[in-house]
Amino acid sequence: MKLERKTSGLVLAMAVCAFLFPMRLGAQEKEAKPAEKPADQAAPAPPKEESAVTDHTIKINGQTIPYKATAQTILLKNDKGEPEALLYSTAYTRSDVKDPSTRPLAFLYNGGPGSSSIWLHMGSFSPKRVVTVNAGVTPPAPYKLDDNADCLLDKADLVFVDPIGTGFSHAVGKSQDKDFWGVDSDVKSLAQFINIYVTRNNRWNSPKFLIGESYGTFRSAALSFYLLDHDNLYLNGIVLVSSVLDLGTISFYPGQDGTYISYLPSYAATAWYHKVLQDRPENLTGFLEEARKFAGTEYAAALAKGDDLSPAEKADIAKKAARFTGLDADYLVKANLRVNLAQFMQELQRSRGLTTGRLDARFSGPTFDPIGEYAQYDPQEAAISGAFVAVFNGYVREDLKFGQDKTYQVGANFEGAQWDWKHRGADDFGFPGSPNVVNDLRAAMLVNPRMQIEVENGIFDLATPFYATEQTMNHLGLPDNIRKNIHLQYYDAGHMMYLHEEDLAKLKANVAAFIESASKQ
Repeated sequence: MKLERKTSGLVLAMAVCAFLFPMRLGAQEKEAKPAEKPADQAAPAPPKEESAVTDHTIKINGQTIPYKATAQTILLKNDKGEPEALLYSTAYTRSDVKDPSTRPLAFLYNGGPGSSSIWLHMGSFSPKRVVTVNAGVTPPAPYKLDDNADCLLDKADLVFVDPIGTGFSHAVGKSQDKDFWGVDSDVKSLAQFINIYVTRNNRWNSPKFLIGESYGTFRSAALSFYLLDHDNLYLNGIVLVSSVLDLGTISFYPGQDGTYISYLPSYAATAWYHKVLQDRPENLTGFLEEARKFAGTEYAAALAKGDDLSPAEKADIAKKAARFTGLDADYLVKANLRVNLAQFMQELQRSRGLTTGRLDARFSGPTFDPIGEYAQYDPQEAAISGAFVAVFNGYVREDLKFGQDKTYQVGANFEGAQWDWKHRGADDFGFPGSPNVVNDLRAAMLVNPRMQIEVENGIFDLATPFYATEQTMNHLGLPDNIRKNIHLQYYDAGHMMYLHEEDLAKLKANVAAFIESASKQ
């Protein structure tokens, strides 16, 4: 799934190498010839690319648009020219354009790390969209697949990409999927794919965009700098959907209070939505402005005092925090004013027997353990996953005519492997810390000062809180003439704001206008 999915709990498996000591061979041994391979042990056939092209139409804003859907694998090679992987993508290209070489082109992917692109593919901008229940549980099959009136194909050609180990993408030759499971190896493989795609399809002169969600935004920041620095491929723009560029902002590390500060406004939005506030205001926007101010001033100052905070000061801050978070002041005192996400999800609606959603806090589900301290699942993920997976598996085989004898991996099967978080990007200074690509984005924007950035924020997103994103974007250290290239948008939904139909229309309008503007520079 996304950063939203399976980002922890993986154990690093270490390989043990055996060393053979040289021995002096006798003359007879030296002259011995290696045994010939049996005929049935011939070398395996080299990996081959596959593709299926189908023709379709979609009606967008009253206009019927013909397009080709190309489901294919592209062969990636290492520096020695040896096959390394087959990377799967689904491309939607408008077929009534005489010269596509200058038409905008967008590459889209989800995050995880270790997620396929199924969520953006079936939920946001593609010609087809799965129908789900808004902020509720989607019933079991049969599910419904509709034409997507908010498809982005009227503004750009779209390429949905599945990183290695997800979808139909997999390692070949001497490589293994886990060789691509790391910040830098992932970026390198996607950069190679993008280079191959734009070259084969004569798209070097097309305005080019990256659209990533969650960890996909982290990937986009690093990828934008790598493409520029390594390949001289300059992007017109990046769309960051539910952004996180510094993983420290969503990690509740002991002794690090910034995450608690970042989350408080999102806790406030969630408490407001579920009507658990004692004096609930009518206006959410004004309430969140108050929450931001409290989080960045009184609350931050109180946490900064650490154990020097007096009991009276703690009680006062707990009372004020309770007004925003909907949590009991006594609970906040016992938590030392620091409630992590899993605790908040469990506690907010405990009296109702409900657990609050993470990816989208508008969702709720039955609590597994009513006396437990931490939430044991994400109700939003549980509510939609069955529909997305079932619909895509039918769609890719029936409509796109691809993968009949293959298994589509919705998420990478790590099996004891671990994502390699080491990163060498635009800044390689200091001791290892939280994975961070802030300087990659900053460097890419400085070198390519006309590149535009659009940041899509879900108010009810508890996976990548909007206040943390605002703080990140406000601390890039950019000159004013470049800083104005960053555009923040907000939605009354969660991490996957496109699940809310009204916000999908708003998202489409915002991204369409962004692509159109950034393509005319």
